[in-house]
Amino acid sequence: MIKPDGVRRKLVGEIVARIERKGLRIAAMKMVKIDKEKANKLYEEHMGKSFFNELVSYITSGPVVCMVIEGDEAVKVMRTLIGATDPKDASPGTIRGDFALSKAENVIHASDAEEKAKREMSLFFSQNEIIE
Repeated sequence: MIKPDGVRRKLVGEIVARIERKGLRIAAMKMVKIDKEKANKLYEEHMGKSFFNELVSYITSGPVVCMVIEGDEAVKVMRTLIGATDPKDASPGTIRGDFALSKAENVIHASDAEEKAKREMSLFFSQNEIIE
């Protein structure tokens, strides 16, 4: 998911190009404005933590681009491609290393496990929206 700061800064094309150049396939993609209810579901694992409300406020602050990415070990490859959560720790050449401004506004989200990816995909896509 390209987060609100990535969309606002017009980085969608660059990020999509990097994903495709890596050899991954975009099986579904759409721009949406996430409401608070869906944001709560997306970040439910962080509910009760001190940063939860800030996370929800940020992800609902503007449109995001949701994607279903496929390919060999897509979760692992995407996590490497996007870089560390904190841009100070993200290597140059990664999406966050090149574009993220802060730990809060770090341009992109990617699931960290296949089970989590399936849950997150179901929040934003129906099965008939994903192109096989």
